[in-house]
Amino acid sequence: MRSPVAVIGGAGRLGSLVTRRLLQEGTRVRVVSRHPERGRLPLGVEKHRADVRYADSLVTALRGCAAVVFSVEPGTADSGPDSPETTMYDGVRNVLAAATEHGERPHVVLVSQIFVTRREHPMNAYGRLLDWRLRGEDAVRESGLPYTVVRPSWLTDEGFAGNRVRLEQGDRGDGWVSRTAVAEACFQALNSPAAVGRTFEMYNELGETPTDWAPLFTRLGADRQLERSR
Repeated sequence: MRSPVAVIGGAGRLGSLVTRRLLQEGTRVRVVSRHPERGRLPLGVEKHRADVRYADSLVTALRGCAAVVFSVEPGTADSGPDSPETTMYDGVRNVLAAATEHGERPHVVLVSQIFVTRREHPMNAYGRLLDWRLRGEDAVRESGLPYTVVRPSWLTDEGFAGNRVRLEQGDRGDGWVSRTAVAEACFQALNSPAAVGRTFEMYNELGETPTDWAPLFTRLGADRQLERSR
């Protein structure tokens, strides 16, 4: 994999797992976080203090990056700096602008969630969380950059749902997935051409941990341009 890779939110629970997985393969990693000192990050990681809500803070951190993994807690306020609109929509657009300011074309892996197309779900009452996550996805899909959108099901730190990974499309399912599996999906997406231009939900189920992700990605259909009424 080409380096460096920026992990936005790389000091968080999921982001730190992505960071460690990339480092295992010798990838140069930039952790971009509001509080990079809070994560128990391994040696060799570049730490950049930046905030997706403020575009100017991102430019130096993302300059020259070959890839960007966006793993940010959304906030649930109805408005203001801790609202999903600010983090999941404006924040995504700010990252896209900063990451391409000098002509770069990084592979963007966006961590979203299931249910983003189900506006009636109770989660959407929290600052229109689902609506703004979906609009952030749309911004990535419309960017013209190579991208992968990962929609984890309900996140857990335990593997009680099993180790097998199931990828789906259409946002119709429900279930659980471990953060470790999601981090691996982000890593594998950066290394697989078959994951480019795909949006998918992911779940764990009983079975073995996948050793080859290429067939999982190959079964997915490529995204079509989405036309949505706002």
